[in-house]
Amino acid sequence: MDGQNGPICYIVGAGDFFGAHFSPRPGDLVIAADGGFTTLSRLGARMDLVVGDFDSMGFRPDHPNVVDLPVEKNDTDTLAALRLGRERGFRLFRIYGGTGGREDHTLANLQSLVWLSRRGCQGWLIGDGWTATAITDGSYALPAGYTGTVSVFCQGDRAEGVSLKGLHYELEDHVLTCDFPLGVSNSFTGQESLFSVRKGTLLILYEDHPENMDTNG
Repeated sequence: MDGQNGPICYIVGAGDFFGAHFSPRPGDLVIAADGGFTTLSRLGARMDLVVGDFDSMGFRPDHPNVVDLPVEKNDTDTLAALRLGRERGFRLFRIYGGTGGREDHTLANLQSLVWLSRRGCQGWLIGDGWTATAITDGSYALPAGYTGTVSVFCQGDRAEGVSLKGLHYELEDHVLTCDFPLGVSNSFTGQESLFSVRKGTLLILYEDHPENMDTNG
């Protein structure tokens, strides 16, 4: 997985858990967001914080570090966990258990990637064989060896100066808009790939096959 130079905040929600690259190290922060407590308990994994309103669980977790949230709030439990990680100085985030189940929560978590990118952070949402991330006024690279499909979507009215390199369909200094999915269903070529945008935000979704995991840890 590209761009993971530094401590990572791992957030596990109540959705379907897919464990690609789930390997917290000393110095990383692991936050259970609401029902993610059940998932991490089942895995026997460490939890540094437990955050949520716990309405779906029906009980308050027995953990020494619980942050209670009101049921009626503006943030999702996942976004509240992201805020806490950012307040603690983390700039890299990996979200597990953020897909499957309710589609609105999956969409909310994709929006949370945009929220992170617009605040100078990088986040990854881990799905079933796919990963999503977002970039704002910047670039993102994946090393040679990736295979499968990759799609790029404009977040906001328009994204200017979009360049895609090392893919089957390349772009150079292009404009993408939110009402025309030009960037859908591109594909890797086995070369290093580079995604960049001069002004605006891009959401990037790509397949994460086992061989990709081997390539990029």
